Amino acid sequence: MKSICILLGSSIGSRPEYLLETEKIAKLIVTSNISLVYGGGKLGLMGALADTVLKHGGNVTGIITQELYDRNEAHLKLTNLFIVESMHKRKAMMMDLSDGFIALPGGLGTLEELFEIWNASKLSLHNKPIGLLNTKNYYNKLIQFINYSSRNFFLSDEQKRIIYINKHAKTLLSLMHDHYHLNEEKVK
Repeated sequence: MKSICILLGSSIGSRPEYLLETEKIAKLIVTSNISLVYGGGKLGLMGALADTVLKHGGNVTGIITQELYDRNEAHLKLTNLFIVESMHKRKAMMMDLSDGFIALPGGLGTLEELFEIWNASKLSLHNKPIGLLNTKNYYNKLIQFINYSSRNFFLSDEQKRIIYINKHAKTLLSLMHDHYHLNEEKVK
């Protein structure tokens, strides 16, 4: 994988571990020689992620809407910053520029992006790996819902397997890296 899109909150959240894991995955991305793609914000975990990647010499591409840019929420020190007119175009560009996706703790925006990317994979619009980093069990209730939905036959086992879930950034990134390279071999 050459680039990865991280989906995460524009808030720091209630636990210091959310920030610590964000900084840990940022360093891991840089040491793995992977470029970061994200929502382009300077606030919360988003800003901390970009700052940490930049501090350690990595490349960061941000994609932000004109509205958020006008509200002074954009991170202006990125390697690349794209300003787009809508959230739809923001998500489409993040999907196009990324070889994989990981959701860290976040709120509605993070969940919306995660589900749109996951559904796009289900519909075979892409075959890029998707990960859910379950920092301090943040996503336990979502994982329970995914399993409940599966037991009620609204989510197939194959649809569940599209997304990798792990509590450890290094393990999650390794699973996704393997997925990416398996699919790359199939294309050749």
